[in-house]
Amino acid sequence: MDAVSLRRHDHVAEIVLDRPEALNALSTSMALRLAEVCAEVAADRSVRAVVLSAAGEKAFCVGADLKERGGMTDSDLLRQREVFRAAFGGVRALPQPTVAAVHGYALGGGCEFALSCDLIVADESAVFGLPEVGVGLVPGGGGTQLALRRLGPGPAADLVLTGRRLGIDEAVSYSLVDRRVPAGSAREEALALASLIAKNSPVAVRAAKRALRHGAGLDLDAAMEVEDAAWHTVAFSADRREGIAAFNEKRSPDWPEA
Repeated sequence: MDAVSLRRHDHVAEIVLDRPEALNALSTSMALRLAEVCAEVAADRSVRAVVLSAAGEKAFCVGADLKERGGMTDSDLLRQREVFRAAFGGVRALPQPTVAAVHGYALGGGCEFALSCDLIVADESAVFGLPEVGVGLVPGGGGTQLALRRLGPGPAADLVLTGRRLGIDEAVSYSLVDRRVPAGSAREEALALASLIAKNSPVAVRAAKRALRHGAGLDLDAAMEVEDAAWHTVAFSADRREGIAAFNEKRSPDWPEA
């Protein structure tokens, strides 16, 4: 069975980390498959939102498969590095809004997968951490930069430099989690959130995501230019015309395929 599976829910694609017997630890083959699935979803214009979830009850993902790495040479590690970068980059590059559905352990690469998404839904069992410094590494799937942008300098330094784990209470207080839900309901709630997003104009939602991502870290004047470019993308689109017509006719919009 593939270590990453793809499920369809109307206009929502669910990418599932599907290696529960290893707590969804990221192996080289799993990373290759994840990059392939992300590329497939990114190219599918019928997909309007994406959920990243995980199989099993104990973990979202515990990071890199250290058992596999135990037998690697330096050259092997460098080759795996490029594969891993493609996997994490594939999640970040998805043009559709992404929602992580986190339960159990989200450590190392698992935490980075969640941080790579636009929104994080986590249940009461969730435990986050970037423990790489404890094994002689630094977060390499975007953890240092994504944590910095989401949490701010102090909390990001706390998370990265101590390598400690955050339970759900602290994760919420650090703004690491966007929606806290009861144990066992992260996937259901994430799918519901993605479905809500998918009801909106796919052209507008993709443009808004680009503006949010590309504007982060810019000074306000430069960021306003990013927003203006997004506005021009949608203002003369078929989606905008359909949205206005549907509003005036008091009906639900029938969006053209993006």
